[in-house]
Amino acid sequence: MIRLHVPTPLAPEAAVLPTLDQSRYLTQVMRLKIGDSLLVFNGRDGEWRCVITEVLKKGAVLRAEEQVRPQAIGPDVQLLISVVKKSALEFAVEKATELGARRVGLVVTHRTQTQHVRMDRLDAIAIEAAEQTGRLDVPMVDEPVKLADLLDGWEAGRRLMFCDETGGAPVRGALSPPPSGEGDHPKDGGGGKPLTPADGSAPSIASRSPSPDGGGIPWTILIGPEGGFSPEERDRLRALPFTTAVSLGPRILRADTAAIAALTLWQAAVGDWER
Repeated sequence: MIRLHVPTPLAPEAAVLPTLDQSRYLTQVMRLKIGDSLLVFNGRDGEWRCVITEVLKKGAVLRAEEQVRPQAIGPDVQLLISVVKKSALEFAVEKATELGARRVGLVVTHRTQTQHVRMDRLDAIAIEAAEQTGRLDVPMVDEPVKLADLLDGWEAGRRLMFCDETGGAPVRGALSPPPSGEGDHPKDGGGGKPLTPADGSAPSIASRSPSPDGGGIPWTILIGPEGGFSPEERDRLRALPFTTAVSLGPRILRADTAAIAALTLWQAAVGDWER
């Protein structure tokens, strides 16, 4: 069934007014008529079955009939990605939405190539991806912010996964806390798995064992620009107490590929894929 994201509050018998573009899509592209049903959500009131009650020259009118799913949100994982080329950035936002990221932030690093970013376009991509994937919320897409400023105002209690393309040594911790009595050795990241390989490189995220409660800790995944992080940025990130440095394998990945890989592995380890 067709799904639409609308800003209108949803309740029994509530009138729902799609945008002009949405109305044209419903009536001219999908050929829906009065009495036909579709699903709508607004990110707050769950998912509702609506019926088309009027078809006008400048839009359509829907009526909310019944709630088919209560409001729910996925795990608290955010994606921070450096501003990259338009196509790669749009692809990353689309796939981050599909993979359940709660928020997507754009970051400016020392090696970020300055370019114009159409935030309205990224918002539209996130909405369309949420409609297609069955999500009940749409991730916020934040304006570009300097990496240094983000780190200065970092949210207390949120962990940062630093995807280090150099495979540099990690700082501390892992995706899940060690069981009681374990993890005391500096090379033990919990569950008896070594935190630092013998060559001193960062561990792969795929090597981290999931925690029994599915995580429960808010995380942010940081993806750098095409030229990678500067030495100064890398040193600062490694020194932060809330940072976990990880490697995404032996190959240098494009920013959009790295974002998808990191989110996928995070979901597999501590996300909501088993729910």
